[in-house]
Amino acid sequence: MNPLVEKLGISHPIFLAPMAGVSTPALAAAVSNAGGLGSLGLGACSAEKAADEIRATREQTEHPFNVNLFCHQPPCKDPAREQAWLSHLAPHFAELGAAVPKQISEPYSTFIGNDAMLAVLLEQKPTVVSFHFGLPSDEFIAALKKAGIILMATATSPQEAELAESAGIDILIAQGVEAGGHRGVFNPEDDRELGTLALVRLLSCHSHLPVVAAGGIMDGAGIHAALALGASAAQMGTAFILCPESAASDSYRSALQSERAQHTEITANISGRPARGISNQFYKALSDKAPPLPDYPIAYSAGKALAQAATQAGSDEYAVQWAGQGAALVRALPAAGLVTTLVAELKACQ
Repeated sequence: MNPLVEKLGISHPIFLAPMAGVSTPALAAAVSNAGGLGSLGLGACSAEKAADEIRATREQTEHPFNVNLFCHQPPCKDPAREQAWLSHLAPHFAELGAAVPKQISEPYSTFIGNDAMLAVLLEQKPTVVSFHFGLPSDEFIAALKKAGIILMATATSPQEAELAESAGIDILIAQGVEAGGHRGVFNPEDDRELGTLALVRLLSCHSHLPVVAAGGIMDGAGIHAALALGASAAQMGTAFILCPESAASDSYRSALQSERAQHTEITANISGRPARGISNQFYKALSDKAPPLPDYPIAYSAGKALAQAATQAGSDEYAVQWAGQGAALVRALPAAGLVTTLVAELKACQ
């Protein structure tokens, strides 16, 4: 028996990545009901919305699931830098026939110091809580562990893994540079950009904690490779975007099923933090003679406004379509069917 699978009370070493904006209670519940670990991406939610999402998931499954929160450092407001960025974006808004926002602000808060969100977690007591972009305070970690909640944290390097282990985290998510969405790196200016398999091997050899591989894994063969290198499970996000239970838009789904899925890149232009998605003007034109970016997530309010303007103009050139390097292997299956298929493919490799 896989010790981590047994610890979590699930049947298969398959985790749904907590994709904020794409994961839904229905998707999380479907993966959990199929024997994997479903996940909710709650980083952009208010405490009240987070409670609603957890309750909605519980209504659809009795099985364990994970809720994920962002632990980025609180942003520093800098009106001059923010206005310079908006001026840089102005021609792009103009091309779309839209007005540039007059100002931008922080669209959501970090979990660091967020007492209201901590109260929700202690009340709702999900089986697992995971952290991205860093770690909360020792006090928050102690309170969650005292409540019997299992804690996971993204690590993109052995150094981050050491910090997580020292802080009392129970499980490491080894996020390789192939992964779609935001890099979980604690400090974006010190990103080692390690690949998934190399990172999994490093962490499995040097950490005492279970390791979950994340990044570029799309099928049972990928899961098998990660397990062979020491991972206890695989976390998959892009693989589940085409599931009918996800909140992905029609244009997002079309892009993933087109030739464009073969072209993913990492940019900080959209949100202020590096993230991998399907390449478009966010990754190209916005980089020309660009001024310094506003802090994350302040920059994201500008990126979302530009994406919305493009959608209203019928263009995908500024769409936010997070995807990993294995995106071209994505399959349009119901979540339960995909989990069943992945389990069968994994067994065929063993």
